[in-house]
Amino acid sequence: MQTVALSWQQAGGLAAGLGVVGCAMALSHEPHMRKVGAFARETAVIAALYGMWQLAGQLADAGSAGGYRRGHWVYRFEHDWLPLPSEASVQHVIIGHSWVVEPANLYYATMHFSMMFVFLFWLFWRHREHYKPVRQVLAWTTLACLLVQLIPVAPPRLTTGDGIVDLAKVYNQSVYNGFPADQLSAMPSVHVAWAVLVGWYTVRISPSRWRWIGAAHTVITVFVVVATGNHWWLDGIVAVVLLVACAWLVVGIQALFRAAVRRWRAWRSAGADAPPPEDLLDAAPAASR
Repeated sequence: MQTVALSWQQAGGLAAGLGVVGCAMALSHEPHMRKVGAFARETAVIAALYGMWQLAGQLADAGSAGGYRRGHWVYRFEHDWLPLPSEASVQHVIIGHSWVVEPANLYYATMHFSMMFVFLFWLFWRHREHYKPVRQVLAWTTLACLLVQLIPVAPPRLTTGDGIVDLAKVYNQSVYNGFPADQLSAMPSVHVAWAVLVGWYTVRISPSRWRWIGAAHTVITVFVVVATGNHWWLDGIVAVVLLVACAWLVVGIQALFRAAVRRWRAWRSAGADAPPPEDLLDAAPAASR
């Protein structure tokens, strides 16, 4: 199968092109064109993050020997400490069934970026008030994953000892045929991080019954990345931990910012002779006595 993944160079070119188009549309007098331009600029940010992810994978390949050792360490850690079925047992559910394996390989190759694009498009046009904080969580989570991925870790399909097969290679569907270097950035799984983000915020934000499509995408992605041998369970667990930490960070910063804005507005509305904002809370109890 011809790879459908973008290289970091292609993703960078796409990001630059979308950025230029978005900035040009921002100069339009038509509100609709300015909206399209705003979305083009936001998509450019996501394309840039995707390119950075691909680049991190190539940089991780520089330490291939250490990456294979860490892959074996993950295997032993999961076997000893995680009460989860082995990746091999999950793969055995679908192995030999081409009508399941081929769609699973295709899902891994195509739905990671495309589902994120559809999700952000829906969020931007239908729930604009949620777009900015969700995008911030996405950006910080992706950056955190990229920093960890600079430490090479081999995926199950490249780690011998557990009988896991590289199903994409067997069925000639590997996305790494064109970019062989990007194979040791398994930890953490950006696939899982993005899929969980899509599932969580879709269910949380949308009142429609169709919101469960996002949750289904999360479940399918987790199953696919494990069954195809592309990720360890631990890759997904670490990715979710980083996602939760980044979401907590964004929410905390927003709460601090809103509190600061409220105190500033209270000071302004009290008049020029009012105490500065840091004294407002102390002055309020005294005034009530």
